[in-house]
Amino acid sequence: MPVCSNIRSYMRHHERVADLFSLLAVVLLFGSIWVAIEFQSEIIAWARANIIVHGSAAILALVLDVFLVILFLNVGSARFSDESDETCFRTFRGRRHGGPSIGTAFGNWLDHMEQVSKKHR
Repeated sequence: MPVCSNIRSYMRHHERVADLFSLLAVVLLFGSIWVAIEFQSEIIAWARANIIVHGSAAILALVLDVFLVILFLNVGSARFSDESDETCFRTFRGRRHGGPSIGTAFGNWLDHMEQVSKKHR
C-alpha cells in the first residue's frame, strides 16, 4: 500500500488533524509574507553581504517555504479524496496534453483547478 493511501485513510478518519495541516499551510503562507514585508530591508542587506552564499540560502528558504505550503495543503485536502481512487499521483492535463504554448498549459491548468473545486464541494 503506497504512502499516500495511508495518509488519505488516516486523514479521512482524523479530520481534525487534516484541518490542522490546512491551518498550518495558511499560517505559513501569510506568516512568510508578513516576515518578508516586515524585515525586507534586513533581508536584502543580509543577502548583499555575501550574494553567493546568502542569496542562495534565501532562494533555498523560499523554495522550502513554498514546498511546505503545498505539502501542508495536500495533506490537509487528503480527506476529500474518494475511496475509489486507486492512483495517488496525478498531474493536470497541461503536463500531459498541453502544447508548448503557455496559454494552452494555463487553460488546461485552469480546467483542472475547476474540476478539483467541483470535487471538493
